[in-house]
Amino acid sequence: MRFDVLTLFPGMFPGYLGQSLLHKAIQRGLVEVCIHDLRCWAGDKHHKVDDRPFGGGPGMVLRVQPVVEGVEAVQSLGERPGRVILLSPQGRRLTQTIIEELAAQPRLVLLCGRYEGFDQRVIDILQPDEISVGDFVLNGGEVAAMVIIDAVVRLVPEVLGHQDSNIDDSFSRGNRWLESAQYTRPREYRGHQVPDVLLTGHHEEIAQWRREQSYQKTRTRRSDLLDEQASSADEQP
Repeated sequence: MRFDVLTLFPGMFPGYLGQSLLHKAIQRGLVEVCIHDLRCWAGDKHHKVDDRPFGGGPGMVLRVQPVVEGVEAVQSLGERPGRVILLSPQGRRLTQTIIEELAAQPRLVLLCGRYEGFDQRVIDILQPDEISVGDFVLNGGEVAAMVIIDAVVRLVPEVLGHQDSNIDDSFSRGNRWLESAQYTRPREYRGHQVPDVLLTGHHEEIAQWRREQSYQKTRTRRSDLLDEQASSADEQP
């Protein structure tokens, strides 16, 4: 799978790309991540990519020409143009379902905003999939791009150490319950014991215990998920 990231701050990515599972996936050729500096398409000697907004107002706006031409140039580098994702607090809110949808794509082109955002013509011309990582505002789209890469990479075959590692994750594959508690050695620490059922070796009992724990945790911490699930079931014909 290939990711292309267009950003004004390419220096934010080397440390992130050089760590953990993502780094190993890149080394093994399972994932390719290419970082592109939007200033390369500025078209002037000062590499200016932003300007004051028409009509007045605070801050600066990213200009249409370098962004559109940058995305088109990057798309031409591969056999497939890729799906363009514009990271924006105005986009559809990211969920695991959307991550699974994106993971089915062979290539994603991630466009990172800054300042007061993009000239509207960027959206009108490129028709990107606008995605928000939450109902809050970041300094730019770089961290949001990393969130998408991190979540999508987990679903790329062979990236995780065990093929079933992501099946029981919270929100995965339509699962609307939070993941149950996990334990490892030692069996006792400061008076806190590992639940006996996990030590029995009875897989059916353990699976049942985990389902019950998952439901209880969801009811306590995110009852809204249960309400959404019930509402969805009621809407079925």
